[in-house]
Amino acid sequence: MRTGRRLFPLLLLALLRGLCHGREAAPSAVTCGSVLKLLNTRHSVRLHSHEVKYGSGSGQQSVTGVEASDDANSYWRIRGKNDGSCQRGTPVKCGQAIRLTHVNTGKNLHTHHFPSPLSNNQEVSAFGDDGEGDDLDIWTVQCSGTYWEREDAVRFKHVGTDVFLSITGEQYGHPIRGQREVHGMPTANHHNYWKAMEGVFIKPSMDSAKHDEL
Repeated sequence: MRTGRRLFPLLLLALLRGLCHGREAAPSAVTCGSVLKLLNTRHSVRLHSHEVKYGSGSGQQSVTGVEASDDANSYWRIRGKNDGSCQRGTPVKCGQAIRLTHVNTGKNLHTHHFPSPLSNNQEVSAFGDDGEGDDLDIWTVQCSGTYWEREDAVRFKHVGTDVFLSITGEQYGHPIRGQREVHGMPTANHHNYWKAMEGVFIKPSMDSAKHDEL
């Protein structure tokens, strides 16, 4: 009987540790190294880039929003603000600084003090080579819980200029007709909510070779 009494606190402690571990490694969390598409929930378009440069402003590679869900140019990789700060498979925390690297061109989501071509907000571009750009590639994930969950709508706030990644519906003409302007806005509002959609999600706290495909 005494042995049972001694074992009970140990079993309870083990159970609590298991619950805490499960919370830290929530399977629904977006993780470092994952490749995904991001949907603007207000305008139902996905964050997109391609080898088309702006004809004004910085002249850098343009970033737009597209309605198609199957466009390969809408995939972005989640990375840390610097190498080693976002280990593969680690859940991304709310408030964490990240980079979003465009998979097909290797350029990072970027913004700076140039006016956007259609709305005159702040231009958002894709910048750098092979995933290496500068300090203006860094964004923080703004969400309400502990981790960025796949089902949650989140905001991305730019560290260097304090704007939010946004879409307000302006559409381009030739050569990217119908695509929406992506820009930075100084205020948090319903135009700057984004949700994780299709992608390859590295499972948290598991071997890096394992992933979920959506």
